[in-house]
Amino acid sequence: MAKVNVKVCLGTTCFVMGSANLQELIELVPRKYGDLVDVAGSPCLGLCSIDWEFSKAPYVKVDDEVIKEATVEKVLAAIDKKLGK
Repeated sequence: MAKVNVKVCLGTTCFVMGSANLQELIELVPRKYGDLVDVAGSPCLGLCSIDWEFSKAPYVKVDDEVIKEATVEKVLAAIDKKLGK
């Protein structure tokens, strides 16, 4: 099974809109999923610039799936879906 890659946007907009709260994923994900999932912060995923006026920050990418208005719960649900849990 291929590893699931999680990227948390830590750009200014996402950080102000809540990605600071998502940093707990860095500790939570390895405990919950072990080596099945890699999680990392990203300086900017560039997603809010696509439609700035209607930004849905913070953003997280789980493989190629974009999670808008991301929360820890939404990200964990997306990981579970990718892993077939």
